[in-house]
Amino acid sequence: VYQLQQEAPRPKRIICPREVENRPKYYGREFHGIISREQADEILAGVEGAYILRESQRQPGCYTLALRFGNQTLNYRLFYDGKHFVGEKRFESIHDLVTDGLITLYIETKASEYISKMTTNPIYEHIGYATLLREKVSRRLSRTKNESRKASVTSEENTPVEKITSLVRRAALTQNDNHFNYEKAHNFKVHTFRGPHWCEYCANFMWGLIAQGVRCSDCGLNVHKQCSKYVPNDCQPDLKRIKRVYCCDLTTLVKAHNTQRPMVVDSCIREIEARGLKSEGLYRVSGFTEHIEDVKMAFDRDGDKADISASIYPDINIIAGALKLYFRDLPIPVITYDTYSKFIEAAKISNPDERLEAIHEVLMLLPAAHYETLRYLMIHLKKVTLHEKENFMNAENLGIVFGPTLMRPPEDSTLATLNDMRYQKLIVQILIENEDVLF
Repeated sequence: VYQLQQEAPRPKRIICPREVENRPKYYGREFHGIISREQADEILAGVEGAYILRESQRQPGCYTLALRFGNQTLNYRLFYDGKHFVGEKRFESIHDLVTDGLITLYIETKASEYISKMTTNPIYEHIGYATLLREKVSRRLSRTKNESRKASVTSEENTPVEKITSLVRRAALTQNDNHFNYEKAHNFKVHTFRGPHWCEYCANFMWGLIAQGVRCSDCGLNVHKQCSKYVPNDCQPDLKRIKRVYCCDLTTLVKAHNTQRPMVVDSCIREIEARGLKSEGLYRVSGFTEHIEDVKMAFDRDGDKADISASIYPDINIIAGALKLYFRDLPIPVITYDTYSKFIEAAKISNPDERLEAIHEVLMLLPAAHYETLRYLMIHLKKVTLHEKENFMNAENLGIVFGPTLMRPPEDSTLATLNDMRYQKLIVQILIENEDVLF
């Protein structure tokens, strides 16, 4: 495939010999004005890779790229929104667009059968060549895990670990029997690779001039767009790619740090239970916003080493506020958008036993990391209610506070939020009161 890319025809711009009136400012001398398909065919005849731009006779104001390939003239509707495009790829120049198009056409013509078979025997599932390196990484990971409870592959300078691919790193983690092995889909985004690049799923060349494939923003896996459909949900986020703690997807964060729950939740709850369970109005009374922001910045900067002790933040409401802010900032709430409507429907059931059973069934639909985080939080909030005489916070009061924090409707509708508030409160109240049964 790499060789075919090198062999692909090169673009040849055919300049219009006359000055064309009303030529769009973002097109050059390759624009020939209003001409027919037949005229374009005559201009390009016999020159492989030749191209011109023309305005449509049938639809004035619409523009067409006429391109010579395979002894025929191909016509594509051309668009411009600051960049040039005929499909989903966008290009800075018409020349780049044509270059990429010719590469794609040539490879699809010469290797269509090969391309269709690329995903049938992926290297992703057969990486025996990495066994020795994987063992080295596994030993190091075991050591790192025991020391810091993190499973990111970080290495000292000049060790072989620095040179391993994201593919081998994931294999090492699989071999290492990672205790918190939550399933996580890859976060693929279209990516432009500089220089030759090979797919880490099928091991084939990623062709094209730009946007040759996709890269996982969380773990760095590089694959063809078509291969991305076959990659299993085994993303192991790399700490070097996770820039913050707040506003980060919950499952991404716990897998990056190899923790059972987000370290923010553990740290804040540990601090609150150590010195704040009897604090009046716990979770209802707000701490100073700027101090809560300081705690957020400390976690984003220092991770689980953030200092939130009484010597730094004597007001426990600051820590409680930071915990609530973490939940509010999640891109996907603890009670996910997918399960939101099911929880609301369960809350509307009048029979208490049936309602409890329905809530339990929906809990089983939560992603593992979300379920574990919710379970741990409910155990903590149950402890808060045991000190109701001092803190005046019962399960109903905590439901009012945490309902909108833990669950939000998928559509950003103020009316839906207002209509659902009493059910949000009821769900959290029931989860607290029945945490020993439901979890």
